[in-house]
Amino acid sequence: MKGPGKILIALYGAVSGMKDVLVQGIQIAREEKCWIIVVGIVPPYEGDLSLVGVKDPVNVLGSGGQKMVEEIKDIARAEKALIKTRLEEGEIDEKIIEIAEEERCSLIVMGGSKTNWFEKTFGKNVVESVINHAPCPLLVVGA
Repeated sequence: MKGPGKILIALYGAVSGMKDVLVQGIQIAREEKCWIIVVGIVPPYEGDLSLVGVKDPVNVLGSGGQKMVEEIKDIARAEKALIKTRLEEGEIDEKIIEIAEEERCSLIVMGGSKTNWFEKTFGKNVVESVINHAPCPLLVVGA
């Protein structure tokens, strides 16, 4: 990479399972002297929480996202890294691509795991979608 670029570290799901992705991205950013943008992505909620007695669904769903951001910041503090955090809601692959374009990132770091035949056949493969549409190189860390 030439000069101080930006590395987008995309986390989705449980942050505890994505710690290796975050640490790996921070190490690369240090070596390359890049800015670090960490985005936590939560999938869109399409249900009706009023059926189970939740009066303020935005607050309930938002608190999980805030917990995610705090966990990300705790890991970054432990690694002595200065990061910019974002919390987004939406389709995971679309949000990663959108943010990478918006922030003009020079690299995307994200986690990937092996999928079974059922997921390959019927599921949406986030990593594959990002690979096919990303505006910059992608590093997939085994999670």
